[in-house]
Amino acid sequence: MAERKEITPNFATKPAKVSHKFLGGSWSTLIKRERECAISYIKNCITQPFIVQMIKLFYTTFALLAGCAALAQDPLNNNYPLFAPLFEFQGNPYRAASGVPGELYWQNRADYTIAAELDDQANRLSGTVNITYTNNSPLPLPFVWLQLDQNKFKADSRGTRTMNLASRRWMGDRDGGLEIKTVAINATAVKYFVNDTRMQVWLPTPVAAKGGQVTLQIDFGFKIPRFGADRMGQFAAEAGTIYELAQWYPRMAVYDDIKGWNTEPYLGAGEFYLEYGDFDYKITAPYNHIVAGSGELVNAKEVLSPEVYQRYEAAKKSNETVMLLRRTEIGEAKMYAKTSGKLTWHFKLQNSRDIAWASSKSFIWDAARINLPSGKTSVAMSVYPAESYGNKKWSRSTEYTKASIEHYSRMWYEYPYPAAVNVAGVVGGMEYPGVSFCAAEAEKDGLWGVTDHEFGHNWFPMIVGSNERLHPWMDEGFNTFINIYSTKEFNKGEYYQEANMAKFLAAKFASETRESIETYPDIVRPDNLAITAYYKPALGLFLLREYILGQERFDRAFKYYIQQWAYKHPTPIDFFNCMENAVGEELDWFWRGWFYSNAFLDLAIDGVSYSDSGPEQGADITILNKGGLPMPLTIEITETNGQKSRVELPVEIWMRGNAWKFRHNSTSKIKSVVIDPDGMLPDINLLNNSLEGEKVK
Repeated sequence: MAERKEITPNFATKPAKVSHKFLGGSWSTLIKRERECAISYIKNCITQPFIVQMIKLFYTTFALLAGCAALAQDPLNNNYPLFAPLFEFQGNPYRAASGVPGELYWQNRADYTIAAELDDQANRLSGTVNITYTNNSPLPLPFVWLQLDQNKFKADSRGTRTMNLASRRWMGDRDGGLEIKTVAINATAVKYFVNDTRMQVWLPTPVAAKGGQVTLQIDFGFKIPRFGADRMGQFAAEAGTIYELAQWYPRMAVYDDIKGWNTEPYLGAGEFYLEYGDFDYKITAPYNHIVAGSGELVNAKEVLSPEVYQRYEAAKKSNETVMLLRRTEIGEAKMYAKTSGKLTWHFKLQNSRDIAWASSKSFIWDAARINLPSGKTSVAMSVYPAESYGNKKWSRSTEYTKASIEHYSRMWYEYPYPAAVNVAGVVGGMEYPGVSFCAAEAEKDGLWGVTDHEFGHNWFPMIVGSNERLHPWMDEGFNTFINIYSTKEFNKGEYYQEANMAKFLAAKFASETRESIETYPDIVRPDNLAITAYYKPALGLFLLREYILGQERFDRAFKYYIQQWAYKHPTPIDFFNCMENAVGEELDWFWRGWFYSNAFLDLAIDGVSYSDSGPEQGADITILNKGGLPMPLTIEITETNGQKSRVELPVEIWMRGNAWKFRHNSTSKIKSVVIDPDGMLPDINLLNNSLEGEKVK
């Protein structure tokens, strides 16, 4: 058990007391009879020795499994179900049992070339995307699926019709939707079928397995929503509208080895699951707009005035924030590459799952260099309107962005993108590779918090590409966890506040309306999403690092997980197995209790008794686990002679039941006994965690 620092949680359920007897005989007798009858019957029908041996093996295995099932029903009051393996028979050529990609792991790929144009008079975007889709799977694919997330904003979309009134954040406008003008392969139009936020394209010829490719050309357009479910939209700044564009082009759905095509509709709360590939995209916008997007601006000399370009190049070498376009320079003709018409901004980004961008004539623009552990550099940038200017507001955004990226790169995995852009606008907080959308009104610690959180998402799920639509905790929870340490480090803790997350969340864990972490995001109650997706999984990782495993063991394993699954698609099982193998610890009791159960933690001191020879010869202390989740724990014992000591008890004390008695070598009467003296655990009832004075009797 690790050295204690700050927090923790717990669970368990009593096994049912069911007899082994069944139909007048024991399980073993029944299994033996069934096995003998089956093998006899097979022998009479089949003579091949190999097949007979396989049948024997099957029934032997069945007997063992049934025996295990019988043990799980043992009338003894043990906690076997809480410590049993969470998942059985893991491991195949694609995903190893050790939680890493298998030797035959495959993943499909989508490369995009896009040309789009912004019409700021009609508030519309139109464009053409060429998608080169590579099928690395072992099977040919006769059709492909794409995601059309803009259809969420149709009046009759599933997302519109199923949105709870309490979930207005993801409601969005209802007068939009993606217009698909043509879909072609090799310049020949092909049929396509649109169903809500999904589009299916049947291919003239199946795309071959193990490296076959097909290129789709799609012409599209849509009305830009004013409020795009807090993921995109328009912000009415004083000097001109800020457009934040995301989920703005048809994107390939993921085809994987877990379920084939992942075609869950976009309803609002669930986020995204995307293939990796290279992006080459061009955005045409009015001449007086600044366009900021994912990736590297490859034609900066063409779209920037000489003065702005010079500042842009200087910012890439500066540790301090450099103003590229000042508040007083917005609208000045000399600060723009043209004085009329339009400009086309060209960006490239390699090995990414998505891209996003923003455009406005109201942007102030500043930047600074990001220093990475390998010696490479990136550039942090911020674009924001005049009303967001000021040292308590967005004028520190680039400082925040730089610090956040540098911290995560040192602590976990190096940042891979050529730029990190923070955009002020209508979106409260949303992440895309190399781009964050944060509220224009944010300031002080609020701006640091949302900036740090959204850029933290570049690690989860941009680098480690989990399925956000099904498992939001694998990006939101992991990210909330790493935010703890970045905030503590930033500017010597400028915005860090010591807070006991365990105590703060304990009451919520015992709520009658609580739901487990592994709850589909569009099903979970709106008032529970922050707990299930963000805080409880973050607290779980915090407990593993600071309480259960220790920092060194946890950090090695967590970094190993990131390295193994960078730019790939891990599942929850992969994460669990990878961590267990890297730390050498069986943690199924924790995964089951913390991520899949609704049990809560309620530890208690049940009593203290002394040896017949007196307290100087030892004391027996009994503790109870009333909430259910097994958990290692620390007990602090203070004696009347002033001696104070701590007892560290491993999680295995709960394997046989929910009560545990242990002998403490006391030298005088016990003055007090306290469970979890450092307050690390989210125990819902602190009143029974200690005994003092006369109560010790």
